Amino acid sequence: MDDERNEMDERVIDVADVEVRFDDVVAVDGLDFAVRRGERVAVLGQTGAGKSTLMNLLIGALAPTSGSVRVAGLDPVEDWSAMQGKIAIAFQGPRLLPWRTATGNVAVGLQVLGVGREQRTTKAKDWLRRVNLGDALDRFPSQLSGGMRQRVALARAFAVEPEVLLLDESFSALDEVTASRLRADFLRVAEEARTTSVIVTHSIQEAFELGHRVVVLRKPAVVAHVYTSADHDLSDPYAVAHLRHEVHELMA
Repeated sequence: MDDERNEMDERVIDVADVEVRFDDVVAVDGLDFAVRRGERVAVLGQTGAGKSTLMNLLIGALAPTSGSVRVAGLDPVEDWSAMQGKIAIAFQGPRLLPWRTATGNVAVGLQVLGVGREQRTTKAKDWLRRVNLGDALDRFPSQLSGGMRQRVALARAFAVEPEVLLLDESFSALDEVTASRLRADFLRVAEEARTTSVIVTHSIQEAFELGHRVVVLRKPAVVAHVYTSADHDLSDPYAVAHLRHEVHELMA
């Protein structure tokens, strides 16, 4: 029990007093943001609130003007090479290679990490089955629906067994029925794998459905409030309506 508690207390992501400036424009102002091992944190905010900037800080595409960013104990910019395989991203668009099958696309990240052909093929097929695509292992992207392509993208992200999985509006381009099924599958797999995740979304419902905590950002990337999802009953339409109003007020 103590080992499990210590694991949950471990900060896999630690953003401390970060400021980002572009000339005279302040994009991030004193941002503090932490994610513990095995935790899923959803990030909500209007356009321009700093969600994309936060993602760029975490993957090492942007260095803070001041403050510090650590992912799995590493500086994403200075330790870029060591970060490979520590973090994986599933974007809004699946970004699949059209000349590769579903299995081949899932194996891409493993190939980059130097995993042998037989092992990476086996792992790719296993992860496709885990996201309910076991009957599409040898299909090409053009033979898959939008939801199926996004499942391939999720399997590809999970397959490298990253320290941190980032979802960047991963379900927003799908119709609600497909997105709902995919969210449920993501939640199941993430729970099984105990994957530490950051979920950037514009959907309040999705944020509270997927995240253990929900961080609301307002310009310029300031934490306006942090919710614990378990404290809110999403089955109560009146409570949900009140929550939506409250979150919209915070983001304004």
